Amino acid sequence: MFDGSTMTAMQTTHSHTPQNTYSPHELALEIKAFISGVDQTQGRKLSVRDHARCAVRLLCTVPACRGAVLEHLRGVYDEYVSGFLQDLETEGDNEGGSSMDSNLEDVIKEIHSVLSEFIRLNPKAWAPLVSTWAVDLLGQLSSKHAGRRAAPHSSSLNELLQLWMSCAATRSLMEIYSQCLAAMLAWCPDACVDALLDTSVQHSPHFDWVVAHIGSAFPDTIVSRVLACGLKDFTAHGYPTGAEMTNLQGARASPSPSLAAMDKSNRVPKIGSVVGILGHLASRHSDSIKRELFRMFQDSVCPPSQPPPTTPSGTGAWENSVHLRRAAVPFLLQLIALSPTLLGAVSAELVDSLRPPVLLQLQSQLQGLPREELENLLGLAVHLISQFPAGGAKVLRFLADTATPSSVIISGPSPSPHEGVRESCDRLLQMLLMHLHKLVYNRPDGDEPYAHSSFSSSVPPTARVIPFLEELQSHIADLCGETLRLERKRHLWLHQLLSLLSVYGGPSVATEALCHLLTLARNPEELALASLLHAPLSGSIPRLIPAAVARCVAQIHTQNLSSRELSQLLNNLATAVQSQEEDRKGVGGAASAQAFMSVQVGAAVSNHLHDFCPLLLHGDHAVSRAAARLLSCSQLPRSATPAHILVIARAAVAHFFLALRQRGVGGLRDGGRGGGEAVTYSMRLLSRLAAYSPLTLKAVLQQLVEGALHRGHADLFGGQATGDDTTISPSPVPDLGPSLLDINCKFGTTVNFSGSVWSVFHAGVIGKGLKPPNASPQLDPDRVTQNLQTLLAVTVQCCSSAGVGSGANSSNGSVAGSANGSRFKQSSDEPAPINAEAAKAIAVALVENICPDVTNGELAWPPEEHAKTTVERDIHIRRAFEANPILFHLLRVVAAGRPALCYCSVVLRSLLATLLAHWESSREPLVLDSPWQLQASCLLVSCMGEGQLLPPVLSNVHELFPHLTPFEVRLLLLGIWEYMRGNSPMPQKFTFSAEKGLFYRDFSRDGDVARYMAPIHSVLHKNIDQLGHLCWRFQV
Repeated sequence: MFDGSTMTAMQTTHSHTPQNTYSPHELALEIKAFISGVDQTQGRKLSVRDHARCAVRLLCTVPACRGAVLEHLRGVYDEYVSGFLQDLETEGDNEGGSSMDSNLEDVIKEIHSVLSEFIRLNPKAWAPLVSTWAVDLLGQLSSKHAGRRAAPHSSSLNELLQLWMSCAATRSLMEIYSQCLAAMLAWCPDACVDALLDTSVQHSPHFDWVVAHIGSAFPDTIVSRVLACGLKDFTAHGYPTGAEMTNLQGARASPSPSLAAMDKSNRVPKIGSVVGILGHLASRHSDSIKRELFRMFQDSVCPPSQPPPTTPSGTGAWENSVHLRRAAVPFLLQLIALSPTLLGAVSAELVDSLRPPVLLQLQSQLQGLPREELENLLGLAVHLISQFPAGGAKVLRFLADTATPSSVIISGPSPSPHEGVRESCDRLLQMLLMHLHKLVYNRPDGDEPYAHSSFSSSVPPTARVIPFLEELQSHIADLCGETLRLERKRHLWLHQLLSLLSVYGGPSVATEALCHLLTLARNPEELALASLLHAPLSGSIPRLIPAAVARCVAQIHTQNLSSRELSQLLNNLATAVQSQEEDRKGVGGAASAQAFMSVQVGAAVSNHLHDFCPLLLHGDHAVSRAAARLLSCSQLPRSATPAHILVIARAAVAHFFLALRQRGVGGLRDGGRGGGEAVTYSMRLLSRLAAYSPLTLKAVLQQLVEGALHRGHADLFGGQATGDDTTISPSPVPDLGPSLLDINCKFGTTVNFSGSVWSVFHAGVIGKGLKPPNASPQLDPDRVTQNLQTLLAVTVQCCSSAGVGSGANSSNGSVAGSANGSRFKQSSDEPAPINAEAAKAIAVALVENICPDVTNGELAWPPEEHAKTTVERDIHIRRAFEANPILFHLLRVVAAGRPALCYCSVVLRSLLATLLAHWESSREPLVLDSPWQLQASCLLVSCMGEGQLLPPVLSNVHELFPHLTPFEVRLLLLGIWEYMRGNSPMPQKFTFSAEKGLFYRDFSRDGDVARYMAPIHSVLHKNIDQLGHLCWRFQV
């Protein structure tokens, strides 16, 4: 055996020391000494150091002994590691331990040098053997000494790596294994990596520091080869069932060494070790891991362009095996299911790799799987999607887009392969929703293999975190927008997902989702999705609708919504509130999902009316119209403060006049529909406010009168702006009152001489003639008439007792009918009476806005000569009537609410005084030559008669005016003045009739009226040919 020829042939390139110095006899003695452990020449027992050197000499000279030598060297390394750890534990005590440590360290260096030289000179012969020996020895040493006091816990990977790399023995083994791996990469990396995986399975987690160091040194190689070896072992063991995978997950999640005790004899696959290795590398080499995972997936579903070359070891690449390529996808799914780190690495970019060709190839592969195996695979995919920490929104969009049926029918001889992909995604999406439903409602199926993730065992079920839903909480707005598209099955899936998100996320997510649906819905069908979402959530989330409305109000305050979104939100809220009344009328009070939500929306909106009222004056007319619609159909809360109600009333009146102007301006664009609707909503809102309380009634009527007489609104009712301004531009900005600068610039206003003989008049400039009249633009007469009708209709509706009782609940039809009907007049079929207090409020407002001062404003009428002291005031009042035709109509409304006209005594007296002065100075042959004065005289007498300030026999004189001369008209008006002076208009002269609900005046108590009839009879006799048919109306 030990002849020189054989030795020379085997050790030509393997010698570390000169081989010719050893004779066969000497080699025999070395072998006997190595086997017995006794020096054959001296007869003494060999020390550990000498025995190790003997083993090294045999390794260099007799290659056939390398197995026994390497086995013996395990003990040498173990002895050194024990002494190294003992020194660390004893710290300062160096007796014996340090000397043995230093002696063995020389041997370790010698062993390392010999093995390194062998691997360098002949890697194919030595690298596979030495790599397996080195990695197995590292695993044994790590596990054996893991419990030592000097060794850190296995979870402290950095500390553990620092400890073992400071030990010369383990550092030597690590360097030897790294040299073997580097040498084997070109021709047989699988053997080296396979040994690493086997050792990792046996000695994990104490072996993890080795994996971390080797992986950091060869990241790309280790990742790719670890995946390839894991795939081959996965295929060799067969696909594990769901129960096996669950047990494996629990074993890896548990801190107990149960997994380390398992070996290959128990058929535990190496996938757990693959997960551990990749998990350690993920912290620094996540990009390499992600790249290799996607490369394996792409290579598995796409056929290779050419067969891969066969390795020198006789093993071809896994891509060349059809069986391995089919198992790659299940392997990858099982792999990332065991590691949240790997799942997070691939989840964000998974969708980008699923191109149509890849999907078709994947579909063709999955079609060949058995049914049970396919079900397990889909269940695993569903579980993984539910655990996606990132990219969940992209995955959901991909599944929904792919599973949505195409709207285009593709004709052909055979069905398109894309249809199979669509059906698979449809099924996967439905399974995902079902799985999420079980997780959210905490009802996992007992036999579902992936119901419990690796972290769910230590987390209570009530606090379980679902990463997929966690990420989707930041995409609520996008989900709502996609749901409202109402695309076939798509909106049903997304709506179900919204419901699950709302239950999972709690009140905040549910409120956000409902708020987005209320904001983005564009029609009743889309708005119905909000009620369908609210129905299942109302039982588990209390006060959901008030919270959603409060969130909408917060968005309004922060101005996060565009004008279009804001108007849509207001319209949707109004639709929801109005559906309550429609359901009550049509269904008869039957409970439905939409009606249930409508009740709560109406109550919530009522509590925020003061937040919505500023929108009545929004610059966008669509927003202001929608706000008016919402407020007009909402009930006013009884707990509202007077300040809030008055603010709403002020904004509602301002919006009313804006709507009147917009009705004419927008008529050319939309046929007046938008402006007409805004006017209707505003009228209904004002009616509700007037019916709320006496305070709001007076506030609404007062501001209606002020707005109608405002110079910015006068043109709407055929009036002209009073004052020195030549042009008045209508502005929605409320009047801020008189300007001090304007007053100071006016000549003669420093001292006010009104009510005295020193009154000053300014009719022009000396030398330049009279002041030119204001040439303000006039509106179309039809528009003016329509505006007058609308203003009078809303005024009457607010004043009438029927309007006060039913105006808050009346429908739009009654208001629209009043606005679009004929000119305002009381109908003959018992019209609703005007409320006396409301008419009094209008009368007071008229006096305040028309009369420049309160001097001589008592109700009693003075003699006719006394009018000379109030000339300036009388002229001012007459000019107000000339500039505002609406005043006579408002007087008629006041006259209908007896005895409110008594409070307009000062206005009536001034107007009558100016008319008397005009007819006295008139030199025209006929009264028809003064049309305005004739009309004013007729309307004045008619109003006084309707308000029962004049008896019927005197109130009929206006019928004679068109046929008389100016002098005769003055005589008749002078008789009316005398009657009013003798019978002052006092409210005390009226008595209330409970039957009709009106005040009446008994003229028989005022004395004989015949003494005021002489001028009337004289005029009748003089014009008997024209007025004879009217004589019967003036009989006492």
